[in-house]
Amino acid sequence: MPGKRSMDKETTKKIEEFQAAAVAAAEEIVFRIFPCKILELQQFIDSTNDPSSPFHMSHAAESTDTTVYPPPNSAEDGPDVKKRKLHSSDANGAVSTAGLTILNDTRHAVYPNLVAANQHLDKVHALVKKECEQLADLCDKVKLWVNLSMPKIEDGDNFGVQIQEEVLTELHRSQESAYNIRDAGRQDHLNRAKICSKIVKYPHVEDYTLALKEHDEKQLYVARQNLFDLRNVYAILTDILHKNIAKIRAPKGNNLSGMY
Repeated sequence: MPGKRSMDKETTKKIEEFQAAAVAAAEEIVFRIFPCKILELQQFIDSTNDPSSPFHMSHAAESTDTTVYPPPNSAEDGPDVKKRKLHSSDANGAVSTAGLTILNDTRHAVYPNLVAANQHLDKVHALVKKECEQLADLCDKVKLWVNLSMPKIEDGDNFGVQIQEEVLTELHRSQESAYNIRDAGRQDHLNRAKICSKIVKYPHVEDYTLALKEHDEKQLYVARQNLFDLRNVYAILTDILHKNIAKIRAPKGNNLSGMY
């Protein structure tokens, strides 16, 4: 019979070093970075009460521009530019597919006028996205550590393993929350674009203008609330990890001693 396969000594050593580094990085996150992030985000939240903070609600009214601007090429093509069909490439390199013109300008748009994006909300979304990406990355490293700490699968004495699985579930839930909050910027642009398209099409309907202002104000408010959500995620993770650290490190500890 052929001999049993196993890793060579050099590979085994490198794997052990990788696992040791993963454990060290995760414990640094659990005992230093997570608690520091709670305090850092709390300080960030407190600062939002200052009018100079980008999250202060006073920025909502001044950051929304509801003006409908003329298209950049209106001087060349006139204000009543209509969409035209092309069946082949033209002199400007426009590509036609089934009668539809694909071109990165407004010359062939039915409504070529412009409503500017909210640059202030873009900055706010960037700050929240940065925090979400950091949370997701930290959760990944702690998940790796918990998985590497799991013992081999066997019968009996699985209480510690169940605790590890619960911790992994909470880490996964936290990571999903980070992904969902990070997606707020994309959803904001899509929803805002729908209102802006109505303003371009019906500039005389005042309610569309008011809807855009309300939308931007809500997005600023939600962005601030997302900071609370992220702080709470860090607080819950820190709590559950610290309370169960012994079973996470050694899930197969002696559970029988406490039964007598």
